[in-house]
Amino acid sequence: MTDVIFNNTRFDPDLTPFHEHAKQMAKAFGYTAALDFDKNLAQLVRLRVAQVNQCSYCLILHSKTAREVGIEPAKIDNLASYWESELYSEQEKVALSYCDRLTQGTDPHFHEIHEQAKCFFSEKEIAELAAIVINMNLWTRLKLAQGATPSYAE
Repeated sequence: MTDVIFNNTRFDPDLTPFHEHAKQMAKAFGYTAALDFDKNLAQLVRLRVAQVNQCSYCLILHSKTAREVGIEPAKIDNLASYWESELYSEQEKVALSYCDRLTQGTDPHFHEIHEQAKCFFSEKEIAELAAIVINMNLWTRLKLAQGATPSYAE
């Protein structure tokens, strides 16, 4: 398979200190972070944010990482309609719904999904879930703004 590279078509993200701050968040809550939250579910959540925000960079990176950590291919392929699937547990569906609602950011009933999350996750795990989603939203927006465009390496 040919390697995919990314070109910044709009601006260099290193022109401001923001990129370094984002990298620190990624160390704390990105796909290499050591968290209490389930590693595979965290990866599905990251991929879901990439889908919702339509970020090419994040879709490619997190699809690849999901395969590498051993998530079933059918779960990766069906993630865009997880709510209509029996491939996901109720716990996974609640985490993904929490992700969708926090990413949307305008749901007046967000407290309802938070209450559902409390049935499956500890307070620390919910805090980590929120941080994972927020971190991914930061990265998808940064990559979209800088124009991280995929192409094949020559």
